[in-house]
Amino acid sequence: MTGLPALLLLASLWASFKEWFFSLGAQYGVDPLIFGSISVGAIPFFWLSVAWLVRNLRQGRSPFLPVVATALCVLSAYVYLFIAGENLPLWVYGLVVGLIAYSAYSTVQTVREKTTEAEPSSAE
Repeated sequence: MTGLPALLLLASLWASFKEWFFSLGAQYGVDPLIFGSISVGAIPFFWLSVAWLVRNLRQGRSPFLPVVATALCVLSAYVYLFIAGENLPLWVYGLVVGLIAYSAYSTVQTVREKTTEAEPSSAE
């Protein structure tokens, strides 16, 4: 019977977490489901725009539009947060700025990797 109390505790913790999480949405005027849907929905478009960016860089074309598309994919959920959110604490802005900075760094690293992967094979 040791598994049942642990399972009940886990279920209770999950219910408490869900209640807290959704109360944040009500408290700050942001629907967590919409925020999550925008975040998850932007993922395929993000990767398509990264592929577009890499292709443009390999072909010597302008990276402007793919960079804008990639940035919009990364920022889309946070734009919703800042537009719909009310009385957001200062730490939320700091966290979002940190996430955006990390996303930019990670995306630049990915693009550099993908761009240099093709250079040796195209030089042959």
